[in-house]
Amino acid sequence: MKVRSVVTLAGLAISFALATFAQQNAMVPDGQAIEQLGVLGQKYHEAYTNSDAAAVAALYTWDAILVSPQGPVYGRDAIENWYADNFEQWHPKNHVDTVDSLRLIGTAGDAVWMNGEWTRTIQSPNGGPIEVKGYWSSIYVREGDTWKIRFDTFNVTPAPAATPSPTASPGKQ
Repeated sequence: MKVRSVVTLAGLAISFALATFAQQNAMVPDGQAIEQLGVLGQKYHEAYTNSDAAAVAALYTWDAILVSPQGPVYGRDAIENWYADNFEQWHPKNHVDTVDSLRLIGTAGDAVWMNGEWTRTIQSPNGGPIEVKGYWSSIYVREGDTWKIRFDTFNVTPAPAATPSPTASPGKQ
């Protein structure tokens, strides 16, 4: 009786380990989903480059949340207004986003988490260009045959501190 229990326990342990291993390898979306997410990224890039707030907002779910350094923005309409204000105030150019990682969320295959880095050139209040950069993280969900952004967050990393001139010597006049 004890031998049968040990064999049963060993069999269960192996089956759980195999299921866990399969689940870890299933963390990356299938090729079709990756292609569709690439199309979404291209649409975002084109809309952002054209400063088209309505087209950017159309890529979000109706109940999406955008978290900027100034705070959260709730819903597609408010996100469209946020982008319109952002485009008008900063006139962003040279938009580049990179993806550092991409993972499925859950087991249904209809939600993906991605994160990466971003850079832009914006117009300063005095009119000169400023390069800004930071990190982003987003959750995408499948709605029918398309993917939409449900949650989007980003930060702005501070510019590095100015390096003192090698000819300047503090304390000497």
